[in-house]
Amino acid sequence: MEWVATYLVLGGFVGFFAGLFGIGGGLVLVPALLLLFEAQHFSAGIAMHLALGTSMATIVFTSLSSLRTHHQHSAVNWRVVRRITPAILFGTALGAVIADMVSARGLSIFFAVFVYFSAAQMLLDLRPHASRQLPGLAGMSLMGTFTGVISSLVSIGGGALVVPFLVWCNVSLRHAIGTAAAIGFPVALGGTLGYIFTGLHQPALPHDSTGYVFLPALLWVAMSSVITAPLGAKAAHRWPLKWLRRGFACLLLILATKMVLKVLI
Repeated sequence: MEWVATYLVLGGFVGFFAGLFGIGGGLVLVPALLLLFEAQHFSAGIAMHLALGTSMATIVFTSLSSLRTHHQHSAVNWRVVRRITPAILFGTALGAVIADMVSARGLSIFFAVFVYFSAAQMLLDLRPHASRQLPGLAGMSLMGTFTGVISSLVSIGGGALVVPFLVWCNVSLRHAIGTAAAIGFPVALGGTLGYIFTGLHQPALPHDSTGYVFLPALLWVAMSSVITAPLGAKAAHRWPLKWLRRGFACLLLILATKMVLKVLI
C-alpha cells in the first residue's frame, strides 16, 4: 500500500498527456514502472516485461476515456478504426509473443531507441506532407499489423505511428489525433491479452500478477489516468501544443537516456 500514492500520481500525469497527444502514455509509463518495480525488488529478468504488460493494460482504460472525449468533438474517423482494428489485434498479439522471446536488456534497448525516435519527432515537429489518400483494405491491414507489433513491443497506444500515417494520408492533425486515440483501444486490448497469456508460464512473477500484468499498479494507475485523460483530450482542442510537445519530448529523452545508461553501464 505504500506505493499507492506514487501509482496514483503517475497515472494522473500519464493520463493527461495520453489525452493531450493521443500517444497512450506508455512512453512515460514504462520507464517509470520499471524504476518502481526495481525498487520493489522484482526479478530483474522480468521487470521490463512486467512494465510493458502493465503499461499496455492501463492503456485499455486510458484510451476508452480519451476516445470518448475526442468522439464528442467529432474528431474520430470511425471508418479508419473499423478497417484497421482486425490487423491491429493480430499485430499486438504477435508483438507480445516476440517480446516474451526477447531478453529484458534487448527490450530496454529497443524501447529506448523508439523513445528517441518519438522525442525527435516531437522536438523537430516532423510531420509528413499530406501527399496521398487513405489506402485500401490491404494497405490498412499492413499498417495495422506493423503498428500492432511495434506498439506491443514498446507498450504504446499507437499514436506515434498512426498520427503521422494519417496526416500523410490527408487526414487533418485534429482528426488524426482523435482517430489514433480510438485505435489505442484495440491496440491496448490485443497487447494486454498477449502479455497475459505469454507471461502465465513465468515462475518469477510477483504476487497479484496475471501474466506480465501487475494488478496493483494497474488498478491505481488506471484509476487516476481515466480521470485526467479526458482533461488532456479537451486541452488538445484548446491549447497551442507546440511548446508542450517540446517539453514532453525533453522528458522522454531524459527517461530514455536513464534507461540506456542503466542497461549499458
